[in-house]
Amino acid sequence: MKLFQIEEPDGSPADPDAPGAAIGIDASGGLAVVAVSVGGNAVTLADRESFERDLPVPGPDAPLTAWQALFEGARLRAERALGRPVTHAVLVFAALDPALAAELLRASEAAGIELLCVLSPADLPASATPAEAASVIAEDMAPRPSGI
Repeated sequence: MKLFQIEEPDGSPADPDAPGAAIGIDASGGLAVVAVSVGGNAVTLADRESFERDLPVPGPDAPLTAWQALFEGARLRAERALGRPVTHAVLVFAALDPALAAELLRASEAAGIELLCVLSPADLPASATPAEAASVIAEDMAPRPSGI
């Protein structure tokens, strides 16, 4: 017989103002890829079985709502996989002009994600996928909860 100990949570509420997880989003191809990093170890996130959802990358001239849907889908995928809120991201995007950058910022904010930065694939090391490399950068750039 094996014994194990079950501990009750301390009952203190989570701080709703604390920053959530930071993710990397690769939107340099036809479909976005989402990744997260913990301690510099990155992993690409996939939807759970029966909850699969493609994340098509809108064109540069797409409306704000299309970009917002991409950020909402990426956040949903990450929150389902991690079981905690996602509040920050680093985005990888192939071609970016100032007008599109402003549009992406508004779309991400409307989706509840603060964009920490937007990078091109050329800005990333070749040793990891763009989403995973972005997630490591996001982890480093994200604000830390107070007390850590």
